[in-house]
Amino acid sequence: MPLIAVLPGDGIGPEVTTQARRVLEALDLGLQFEEAPVGGAAYLVAGRPLPPDTLALAKRANAVLFGAIGDPRFEALERQLRPEAALLGIRRELGLFANLRPATLFPGLEDASPLKPEVVADLDIVIVRELVGDVYFGEKGRRTNVEGLRQGYDVMSYNEAEVERIARVGFEMAKRRKKKLCSVDKANVLETSQLWRDVVNEMSTDYPEIELTHMYVDNAAMQLVRRPTDFDVIVTGNLFGDILSDQASMCAGSIGMLPSASLRAWSGDNGMYEPIHGSAPDIAGQGKANPCAAILSAAMLLRHSLTDEASAQRVEKAVGAALAKGARTADLGGSLTTTEMGDAVLRELV
Repeated sequence: MPLIAVLPGDGIGPEVTTQARRVLEALDLGLQFEEAPVGGAAYLVAGRPLPPDTLALAKRANAVLFGAIGDPRFEALERQLRPEAALLGIRRELGLFANLRPATLFPGLEDASPLKPEVVADLDIVIVRELVGDVYFGEKGRRTNVEGLRQGYDVMSYNEAEVERIARVGFEMAKRRKKKLCSVDKANVLETSQLWRDVVNEMSTDYPEIELTHMYVDNAAMQLVRRPTDFDVIVTGNLFGDILSDQASMCAGSIGMLPSASLRAWSGDNGMYEPIHGSAPDIAGQGKANPCAAILSAAMLLRHSLTDEASAQRVEKAVGAALAKGARTADLGGSLTTTEMGDAVLRELV
């Protein structure tokens, strides 16, 4: 039986993960679930954000269902002890270099987007974000410069193999969709981005059927607001992808609607699945969190790690049907609690 590691984490993580697990259990697929602490919750019980037992579970599981991490109580700790270090650690240890972040506007949510309905109608984007390189994983530190001033530094770098493997995921995704790929960089000022663009161009000869375009990240941010439906698949680096995917979430109505999959290959053996929202400690424990992103992450788990497309579509259709009937949490202008939203999705699971 497939084993799913459930890592609820901090803040609203346990609340939304519970609803995603309820949906997976309702499918009656014979899945096994094992839970472990991570992030600030793990620090409280084990003195570190990623205990060895949690990492071992993640490694032996068929897939990881992740909640959220982050807790302001631990912001003064050394960086390696903060909750966020757990997420970076899992990505690194499992080799999860490819992050898929779909942004889809479900029918009926047009008014939830801050953009005009006619601008976001039929929005359906996938952002392919490189996940284990760039400034997040580069050399970093603090020093005193020649003028005696404190200076922080973070090194952005990619080698050609790292660019090639994430670009291939982007091309393969585009091949399965509308055959359009936009590579986002900042090649006009960054040498790292120039290498990125060179490698992507070289790879395009392997995919003659794909319409490849390039866009600077600042222009991409503007176009996501101006003409978001012009995009289909976007491939970009870690930093740019982090920012653009959060922006895309608001085009889709709420960050509470966006799932993600972190993979180490096109097929997601041992992948990790999580909503892109944070831990939202200000509403934790109040039943206000939208569980749809976590539930849709569970659908991605079914699709990529368990290769069960039929079940993935069942979950996605259930979310869409619940929304179409007016089910809304507070972020979408409604009044349903987290559990009630989960109930609404379960009622539509056919």
